[in-house]
Amino acid sequence: MAVPTSPDTTAAPTSAAEPGVGSDLSPAFELKASSFTLPVIRLLALDMDAVEAQLAPKVEQAPGFFRNTPVVIELSALPREDGSVAFPQLVGMLRGLGMIPVGVRGGTARQNEAARAMELAILGDSTRVARQAPPEPAPARRDAEASSAAAETHAPAAGAGSSGSLLVDRPVRSGQRLYAAGGDLTVVGPVSSGAELMADGNIHVYGPLRGRVIAGLQGNLGARIFCRDLQAELVSVAGHYRVSENIPADLKGRSVQVFLDHQVLRIEPIG
Repeated sequence: MAVPTSPDTTAAPTSAAEPGVGSDLSPAFELKASSFTLPVIRLLALDMDAVEAQLAPKVEQAPGFFRNTPVVIELSALPREDGSVAFPQLVGMLRGLGMIPVGVRGGTARQNEAARAMELAILGDSTRVARQAPPEPAPARRDAEASSAAAETHAPAAGAGSSGSLLVDRPVRSGQRLYAAGGDLTVVGPVSSGAELMADGNIHVYGPLRGRVIAGLQGNLGARIFCRDLQAELVSVAGHYRVSENIPADLKGRSVQVFLDHQVLRIEPIG
């Protein structure tokens, strides 16, 4: 869900062989810089039992959203003094819930030292990450803030403007993840189950929409999702989401728009 870095830049191919040995062999690997977006779990308390008690129900709501998802642990909201984090319990709990903790950020020197002992990466405060997760649910509603999602991959696009918008003119298959950084994402074709669409702006899908769809990834409350045939596993705008089980049956298979109205995620038919 590594955290965003610079755009893909491929280094010169590097062979695993030692210099001067087997120089006629084809390169065995390449070193690359790449961009990824990870969910963030922002700790607000040191009581790991309380964290687990509140996190587990969210995972049960949308298990596919969290399963095998790398996550970053945000420590900046914890007390600066006597803020010892029970990392063994925390890491074990996250793994038990199906997530893969990969690093921490915002911690003190003492917290970072404890994190290193658990083989967690120490990420700089300037590193851009996805919106924090897991969030608190809206009172008396099933809508909740979601961690924003998963590794980003740019699929072949018919066109991309300077704003960062993407136009994809082919089907999006299971396992593909598309991200329009700084703009809108438009897909002219079907989106398969298991695919993931993400955009900082709006998302338009002119075909059956399955998979997971996340608009307003960086917190744009005015972002919307438009589709001709709603069959999505999850829809999310600016961190508020609904899973398929919480989408009314009379809206499935219809042309709809998904948007926020006073912090409540709404799905309404078009036409």
